[in-house]
Amino acid sequence: MLQVERWPTLNDPVLVYSFTGWVDAGLAGQGTAALIVDQLEAGNGSRFGRIDLTDLLDLQQTRPTVKLVDGGLRRIEWPQVELWSGRLGRDVVCVRGPEPSIRWPTFAGWIVEIAEQVGAREAYAVGGMPHVITHRRPVPVLATATKRSIAQEVGPLRDDYLGATGLNTVVQSILGDAGIRSVALWAQVPQYVSGSPSPPAVRALAQRLADLARLTPDLRALDARAAAYRDKVEEGLAERPDVLAIVNQIDEQWSQRIPSADELASEIEQFLKTQRDQD
Repeated sequence: MLQVERWPTLNDPVLVYSFTGWVDAGLAGQGTAALIVDQLEAGNGSRFGRIDLTDLLDLQQTRPTVKLVDGGLRRIEWPQVELWSGRLGRDVVCVRGPEPSIRWPTFAGWIVEIAEQVGAREAYAVGGMPHVITHRRPVPVLATATKRSIAQEVGPLRDDYLGATGLNTVVQSILGDAGIRSVALWAQVPQYVSGSPSPPAVRALAQRLADLARLTPDLRALDARAAAYRDKVEEGLAERPDVLAIVNQIDEQWSQRIPSADELASEIEQFLKTQRDQD
């Protein structure tokens, strides 16, 4: 099911992956992966393989799609995970697609095989989580890691959740077991808009990924989309005073909240990085 046309020759690449399905609030992970693929070598990245999910999915939940080609002929496109490679400040391999329904350990083993074949020594999962926050606030990006030493480097950390998990976390764990430095980044998306695409979440997630993985995406278009998105949400809330009251209450609670030590450290780190960039 892992089908590779030709393994790319890369120099110390980073592996970035996102699997949609159980949770990707604001489509933050999907949007970040799409941004990377679109910008690989200014659009000259190449798809070098895929994982066929036909026999790994409940097709009543994740359905195939039909497209019109060649003057009206119908073509069925079956769900698959795409493997892309290229350069974005450094060599990148991006793996993206839907979660399979079954055989997760086998699937995760294929991701380890991909990482080992291309020589990736570090990997980042990207995704979004619903959170009690408002769209008026900067989107927090929390991290998980497979080793305490890594966790101390990448904070602030997401350490308040125990329970059912998704494929991103399973792959992260198995990559860590294989000796590959593995981090998952989670944009915290307001619960009341978590079901629709969130440009601010993609912007925050892509920036955090760029800082940690030493990538150079162009985020200027996202800045404009994020501003337009916030205006649109405010317009929608004006028509729903009941929801607006709840959002205002959450906003007030956040204004009185004392940042954690990890959040303060992250803000200081970001400030110093900005100062260095200006110098």
